[in-house]
Amino acid sequence: MNAALDWLTKHHEDIVRGLAELVAIPSISTDGEHDHEIGRTAQLTCDQMRDAGLVNVETLKVGNSLPYAYGEWLEAGPSKPTVFLYAHHDVQPVNFVEQWKSDPWKLTRRDGRLFGRGGADDKAAISAFLGAIAAYRKTENTLPVNVKMVVEGEEEIGSKNLLTFFEKYKQKIQSDAIVVLDTENIEVGLPCITYSLRGIVAVLVEVTTATIPVHSGMAGGVLPDAALALNKVLAKLYWDNGPIPVPGLYDSVRKLTDKERAAFGKLPWSDDKFRKEVGVLPGARFANEAGTTMYETTWRKPAVTVIAQEASSIKGASNQVLPKASAIVSCRLVPDQDPATVVKQLQDYLQADAPWGVQVKVTQHGAGCNWWMTDPNGPAFEAAMGALRQGFDRDPVAIGCGGSIGFVGPLAQLFGGAPALLLGIEDPASNAHAPNESLHEGDFKKLMNSLVRLFDNLGKLPGGKVK
Repeated sequence: MNAALDWLTKHHEDIVRGLAELVAIPSISTDGEHDHEIGRTAQLTCDQMRDAGLVNVETLKVGNSLPYAYGEWLEAGPSKPTVFLYAHHDVQPVNFVEQWKSDPWKLTRRDGRLFGRGGADDKAAISAFLGAIAAYRKTENTLPVNVKMVVEGEEEIGSKNLLTFFEKYKQKIQSDAIVVLDTENIEVGLPCITYSLRGIVAVLVEVTTATIPVHSGMAGGVLPDAALALNKVLAKLYWDNGPIPVPGLYDSVRKLTDKERAAFGKLPWSDDKFRKEVGVLPGARFANEAGTTMYETTWRKPAVTVIAQEASSIKGASNQVLPKASAIVSCRLVPDQDPATVVKQLQDYLQADAPWGVQVKVTQHGAGCNWWMTDPNGPAFEAAMGALRQGFDRDPVAIGCGGSIGFVGPLAQLFGGAPALLLGIEDPASNAHAPNESLHEGDFKKLMNSLVRLFDNLGKLPGGKVK
């Protein structure tokens, strides 16, 4: 292992160059216009897999999916665990271009960070995994564990083919433990393992008042305004600083244990720092329920967000009473909420007592995904905690995550209850999906060091038993 750790130090610039090559390809999956670039990134990922020492490398598809990159190394033998590594090579588009301080498609060093779209989410995960693999293969020509690595090309569009991919290639990818690098550390230098994820469902709210728009001089003040009616409906969700007022929404929410509440209370947090990082305007207050911490709110409380609203465009505005308006309401789910039940609760609440008696139709929008939670104990978690402790020279913490990674639960079940280790690669300043996305280079080094140690720790488990 020491030789592998030395190799990481000596070849860090090579690893960064590999990440720069990945970042240079605009593999945007959200607009349907960059399929060629996603194909190029999949092929480059395969090339980098081969260079790192993986074998049986290939691009895979299921149906009309965008390409996955796959590679493996299974020479550690049946007495050693097989570890499934997940990352994704597609990225979000570049928005608010004027706010970028450097070319988003050119990995740029600045202030101890590496800037570029996908530099953190999630191409850095590809480079981190391959850096740890290469560290062993280039020095000892072996690995302490068997490895199967899948790099997806559709994560940023909801991984719509991933579960089908898992089912189709079930035998090929069967593993004993899962490692995912697509979550965050809650502060720079503090290694985190995520043990809970919120789920998500969305509903489309459609308000209809008439069959055609009508000149506001003729009918303004008489015809019900669809845009106003929609906003009146959406305003029912306003919770001030109390609970969300959807009846029954909290009935099945799992309560925090005293141990969890105490653990959350010990985690570092600064209101001022957070306000600055996310750009909260002066005078705007936080909306979390009184008496709850930010961590409790974002990890273990449901949330509703209006993520889109449409009546007519400002550019094409005309003096008309609008007949139709619509919005998408997203709801984050927590243990033990049922997605279908939450959709029904939103439907019943938003459709009731329509203003002016207008037509309000609420339907599920998209597939959504369920919440996930695991017990962060057992041999695999202890191996990961020990690896992070040594790699970062700081005690790691188990945390929740307000986001969703829908495949984790189903994949763990597919592997017969395999432990899933979600290790942080981003931090609050990473700005994933936003301008100036970046990766803290020091933590990147520490994470790769930890991965080398994790492979070693897992390889030493008696009988290869990870749980």
